[in-house]
Amino acid sequence: MKTEIIRISGEDPDIEALKYCGSVIREGGLVAFPTETVYGLGANAFNDAAVRSIFTAKNRPADNPLIVHISDYGMLQGVAAFNNEEEQRRLMALGEVYWPGPLTMIVGKDEQIPPAVSCGLQTVGIRMPVHPVALALIRESGVPIAAPSANSSGRPSPTKFSHVYEDMNGKVDVIIDGGDARVGVESTVLDLVSQEPTVLRPGAVTKEDVMRVLGTCAAYDWKGLEGKVEKPRSPGMKYRHYAPVAETTVYAGSQAAVVARMQREIRSAAAKGLRVGVLATDETKKLYKEAQVVLSLGKMGDSLAHAERLFDCLRTFDTQDVQVVFAQAVSEDGVGDAVMNRLFRAAGGRIIDCIEEV
Repeated sequence: MKTEIIRISGEDPDIEALKYCGSVIREGGLVAFPTETVYGLGANAFNDAAVRSIFTAKNRPADNPLIVHISDYGMLQGVAAFNNEEEQRRLMALGEVYWPGPLTMIVGKDEQIPPAVSCGLQTVGIRMPVHPVALALIRESGVPIAAPSANSSGRPSPTKFSHVYEDMNGKVDVIIDGGDARVGVESTVLDLVSQEPTVLRPGAVTKEDVMRVLGTCAAYDWKGLEGKVEKPRSPGMKYRHYAPVAETTVYAGSQAAVVARMQREIRSAAAKGLRVGVLATDETKKLYKEAQVVLSLGKMGDSLAHAERLFDCLRTFDTQDVQVVFAQAVSEDGVGDAVMNRLFRAAGGRIIDCIEEV
């Protein structure tokens, strides 16, 4: 398949180009497009064959549900079938504050949505993105767009056009080059079907943000169950995900304990002839001189910068032929919870608690 590359700026979207991309979606093709979180790989959410082609292009497991993207509340018709008035009230209340934006809400699914979208579940995740290119593409398509991240399954999600091109060129009809994603981690996924609203995948909209609107919110314990889910209700609940090729380990604890432990691990790996990558912060980057590749997520405590840079750093390790990655844990406050969730998945659950030496 020959993939068309179309450059569309978010500052001044080319409507004619978007009309063309919308026609590709409408007619059953696949279009990779930018959102504020990561790049998405979109298909007509009402077209079963088109939706299934997403799974083929990504080599995505058949039990990993997709998110349906809409451009206005009118598109809820045919997508959502609310189980009760409270479920609908919660969506509308949160939508008033966080839509358009990086929040996906899981509600009852309308029968017009094919089973492939929700992998046989009777629910569907719905999001209204804020990125101007994404919104315009949905409008010009005239249909809701089912879209996971535009990467090969299991790899770090794409936050730049180059990431998408690397994974999807030759597998999809069109890739829109819309610049870099601003948020950098996928949307928060909130289950509204449960008795208590529950965050299944953390993102830029936090549990505390939801509580301020609804007064209540729970969160899935992504560490406590070791990330193992028999039938995921949300994307990103698989055990190993977002991962670079290199084996990755995350180290948590005080800065002194983490640095000391990672320095020992770097020397040990180097003695075995392994090419080492380190994921650090601006404050600690200079302390890992024995590693071949040292990248920084940004200043310590700056969770927004950490989120924005995370996937690009993980992909950079692959381009540098790194064989093992040692990563510093970051604060889980705010959006940091989403960053640590992605690191946990990238490391296959390997988080080591470091004890400070006396």
